[in-house]
Amino acid sequence: MGRIDSSFFDLGTLDSLSALDTPIHRLDPRVKILTTLLFIVTVLSFDKYQVARLLPFCLYPVALWALGNLPFGPLVGKILLAAPFAFFIGIFNPLLDREILVQLGPLGLSGGWVSFASILLRFVLTVSAALILLACTGFHAVCMALGNMGLPRIFVLQLLFLYRYLFVLVEEAGRMTAARALRSFGARGTGLRVHGYLLGQWLLRTLDRAQRIHLAMLCRGFDGRIRLLRQMRIRRADLMFLAGWAAFFAGLRLFNLPRGLGRLATGWLP
Repeated sequence: MGRIDSSFFDLGTLDSLSALDTPIHRLDPRVKILTTLLFIVTVLSFDKYQVARLLPFCLYPVALWALGNLPFGPLVGKILLAAPFAFFIGIFNPLLDREILVQLGPLGLSGGWVSFASILLRFVLTVSAALILLACTGFHAVCMALGNMGLPRIFVLQLLFLYRYLFVLVEEAGRMTAARALRSFGARGTGLRVHGYLLGQWLLRTLDRAQRIHLAMLCRGFDGRIRLLRQMRIRRADLMFLAGWAAFFAGLRLFNLPRGLGRLATGWLP
């Protein structure tokens, strides 16, 4: 029961963080979405052996995390939760690509290890940027911004309902788990057959509750449009935010900043 309750809390953590009042939270959601998309596309455009050139991109999520006054623990926890997917995608690269690419004194790193590090770094950068976007904007505002940017309304509504449906699933699972615990003694009620029944009842109960929620929405005037209390309006600060970060990303993509800093540093040495 405790695990299900904690999962329900984790689902709503980003929504609760989006209610903060910081300069990042006050930016227009469309501007934040465009900036995040530019960031992700730029990070993914680098060669698989590029690691050093990706390091300066850490400034973007770190700056938004600091300016948004976001807690460190929840974001890191969600990144670690999805990290095994990226880990198992790249863990076989050292076995497939054994050509020495980087020589660090007596230690030689193969191209497989370099590409593996690049995959992990890209994963951390892109996932952290997406999580910070949700934490500083909120899922409802992101869906509304996507609709205003031209995405089909049916797609936006399905995305929003899918997100809300997760809350219904977790809440119903918590109720059924509590009911089973109160009606079982010792090892009773923990077999595979019982869990099969619980899974079927979980789906039926969740569908029934989702239908009741939809009827309640219709009774309150829901017409398929997403509305927020705060109207979206692009201001000068939004344009400066987008233009500044776009120029920063373009500069990092066109110029090798780590190499330039390295040459500058070695030029200062006696």
